[in-house]
Amino acid sequence: MKLIFNEVRYEYDIRGLITAFFPGTTVETKDAGAEGRELTGRERALLDKACAYGMEKGSVSEEIMEFSDARAAEGESCIEGCSDIGTGQADSSEIIFCVFYSDAYTAVCAADGSRGWCSAAFADSEEGMEKNPLKRMTYRIFSCMTGGKQHPWGTLTGIRPVKLPMAMLEQGLSDEEIAGKLKKEYLIGDEKCGLSIQIAHKERALLDLLDYEDGYSLYVGIPFCPTTCLYCSFTSYPYSRWEKRMEEYVTALEKELQFVQERFAGKKLNTIYFGGGTPTTLPPVYLDRILGRITDGFDLSDLKEWTVEGGRPDSITPEKLAVLRRYPVDRISINPQTMKQETLDLIGRRHTVEEVKRAFYMAREAGFDNINMDLIIGLPQEHAEDVAHTMEEIQALEPDNLTVHTLAVKRASRLNTEKEQYGHLYLEQNTSAMMDITARGAAQMGMEPYYLYRQKNMSGNLENVGYAKPGKEGIYNILIMEEKQTIVACGAGSVTKRVDPDHIERASNVKDIEQYLTRIDEMIERKRNLFLQ
Repeated sequence: MKLIFNEVRYEYDIRGLITAFFPGTTVETKDAGAEGRELTGRERALLDKACAYGMEKGSVSEEIMEFSDARAAEGESCIEGCSDIGTGQADSSEIIFCVFYSDAYTAVCAADGSRGWCSAAFADSEEGMEKNPLKRMTYRIFSCMTGGKQHPWGTLTGIRPVKLPMAMLEQGLSDEEIAGKLKKEYLIGDEKCGLSIQIAHKERALLDLLDYEDGYSLYVGIPFCPTTCLYCSFTSYPYSRWEKRMEEYVTALEKELQFVQERFAGKKLNTIYFGGGTPTTLPPVYLDRILGRITDGFDLSDLKEWTVEGGRPDSITPEKLAVLRRYPVDRISINPQTMKQETLDLIGRRHTVEEVKRAFYMAREAGFDNINMDLIIGLPQEHAEDVAHTMEEIQALEPDNLTVHTLAVKRASRLNTEKEQYGHLYLEQNTSAMMDITARGAAQMGMEPYYLYRQKNMSGNLENVGYAKPGKEGIYNILIMEEKQTIVACGAGSVTKRVDPDHIERASNVKDIEQYLTRIDEMIERKRNLFLQ
């Protein structure tokens, strides 16, 4: 697909909708106003048609008009209506999508080789056209091009859709008013509309327990794993490569924690989250050292939650669980991702299904009464029946939380970078059926959805959902999505987020461990500068 702009604006949002309607499509962007970006005759004709159409329509209806692409370059007028387009799928390799911006209106024009569509809307603010009308017009044109295809999240392409109903709740709107706005402005379907409002209520009740002004949360990054999974793009390194230098990493981390302790003395520490990587990859002696450093150095009297990711069952031992139990760690994750052994082998998780169960039971025996388990639906070579089998196994274990991720093929993952080796693998596209299986299973375990987020390139254009039994929700998970409280992050690859009432600022740590070790003073200085005021 080719994107043609008279000026590049909102390209990211249009690309998000392209991914939803035409998954796997290669996109070429051309800025008609940029030097050296010559357009073909057909591309220029379509862009000119968008310009002329916007001036001609003179309405804000965002109405879709169909025309014959063969006549586009000849300047014939558009033919109203798209009901006779048919149900055939457009050839995405032939699609041209043109956007014309002006101070008064925005118009779009698309063609797939034999058919074309136009739509226009006037600017709705003094600053010019906002992106919502553009996205609605784009969505409706793509829907026409694909035979009426719809998407449950409508025009939303961002990762935090629950922020919309949350903000409306804080404005005092009723559920019915919120639903009406979500459907009208973003074309969200009934199911996702209801889900997002339900989660907004849950999140709001949990976040009311926190102090936004004087409180903060602490993230501790342990960027090591036993191996790197096929789908992973996080900052993570095989522990075996850094085992002999672990003393250096822990020492640097302690120095960073010391600064945070001093800088935030007198503030209320509400949640702590150990992530990575897999923190339980560390030997017991280093786990004990870091946990002890935090417990001895920070005021934990306002702590609501302390989570440690034990994501890889092959990293969990009785000795490490005993270390965790010596401190106020009250929530851990043991993440199988799937309970199908063939898939575990394929994605590089060097543990068995039985090891997952054994790690879970060890955690229960150690006294943990808040255990999360992560699943990924849409993994290579998996079908709905495999997800159903995984849910049966999970239900038998009875965890307290369940986080269901929809596979998103990230740019840095081996699943993407090594396409010649893995490109032949089957990836299920109808993941909505899989999501239904996990939602029913969570409900049968007495869990309710409590947080939600989305990612780029998600299978089925769906979402990740966290479920929990009442009182077992992960507060930090909500904070990272809703951006209501400052999160101070330590460790390689972590990102500190300062949240003020009117804006958010960030300070990132370098991802490379060698760089982190040699530049730890710079990482501390970045935080110091972020919190100068």
